[in-house]
Amino acid sequence: MTVFADSSALVELYVAEAHHRQVLAIAGPIVVSSLAAVEVPAAFWRKHRLGQLEATDAAVLSAEFAADLAGAGLPEPRFIAVAASDEVIDGAAAAVSRHPLRAFDALQLASALAVRRALDGLDGFVAFDDTLRAAAAAEGLTLVPESFDH
Repeated sequence: MTVFADSSALVELYVAEAHHRQVLAIAGPIVVSSLAAVEVPAAFWRKHRLGQLEATDAAVLSAEFAADLAGAGLPEPRFIAVAASDEVIDGAAAAVSRHPLRAFDALQLASALAVRRALDGLDGFVAFDDTLRAAAAAEGLTLVPESFDH
């Protein structure tokens, strides 16, 4: 099964929130955008600034994610990162004309669409942002989970 996860879903792998178990249930390496290298630690540090995580926890989670993204010490990679290539950037620029997406969400969607073209298919798209999920569904991506509680 080939699943693409945006940064909102990746944060759920490391922080036990509402969708933590759903994301943990994804088998095999998860395809991600290389932008996650910035977005995921930014989310951890935002949680710290909001008083939801201690600074030491944000630092540990950021380091753990970076190690997982690099594949350090893992027998199999946890993630397969897609570079923000010219094709992805062009796709994101086109996506914002079709969908009301923020720039980084458009880049996430364009990354998933590039993977779908490269692999001749993509089994699922995981995100917990309603606007991004709607855009992904409109582009023909299968949402994982099909629905979720807010």
